Amino acid sequence: MSQQPEMQPPGPPGGDVHRDLTGTPFPLGDWGEPAERLDELYRWVESNALRTAEWYLSDRVWKRRAARILRIGTAVGVIAGAALPLLDLTGVAEGIAGWGYLSLLLGAACMACDRYFGLTSGWIRDVATAQAVQRRLQALQFDWASESVREVLGPTEGTASEAAERCLGVLRRFSEDVTELVRAETADWMVEFRSGPAPLALQSVGVVPARPESPHPSGRFPLPPGTRPNMPRQRPPETR
Repeated sequence: MSQQPEMQPPGPPGGDVHRDLTGTPFPLGDWGEPAERLDELYRWVESNALRTAEWYLSDRVWKRRAARILRIGTAVGVIAGAALPLLDLTGVAEGIAGWGYLSLLLGAACMACDRYFGLTSGWIRDVATAQAVQRRLQALQFDWASESVREVLGPTEGTASEAAERCLGVLRRFSEDVTELVRAETADWMVEFRSGPAPLALQSVGVVPARPESPHPSGRFPLPPGTRPNMPRQRPPETR
């Protein structure tokens, strides 16, 4: 890790961006030169992150176009559905009120298709995930630059093995963060796909909510109104 690697690897970061995010093989090599191996691992981690961000940005293109078309269809259907009956009522164009109802039906169908296929929410999730990956990648680049400067100026504490372990920890935490971002986006998609418009708490966390606690911790059924609870009988005190 004698010098900071370039911010982007040569060539396309991930090849075909239309394939699934299956990952790439972990680079194996000889650790006789730790600096070169760390630079290679950094380029591998960075290229995977760039490929992930590019995949989400390319996936949101067709979703955004389809969502805009459906939203335009919804707006046109609603406007036409409100205007045509008014024109028929005022006598400007007679016999077109039925087309207004058909326009309202088409507008409602466009909105239903958008919500059913999750186009608007899908491309918004893609943009949010890509931006989150890019922000995390920028933090990694600055952290790696800090480690590189520390090595060039000379380690002030610890040994070379500890410095290499610290760099590996930085790369590992970054990979785990990117994996968690992808997992969270997938969990949001699963929740939306299963139950349609789900609560925001489920879509943001992607977990099942905890079971609410019973209002009767003792497990007994509530008594009907107007009745008094039966107190347990007590033995009378023994006479001495």
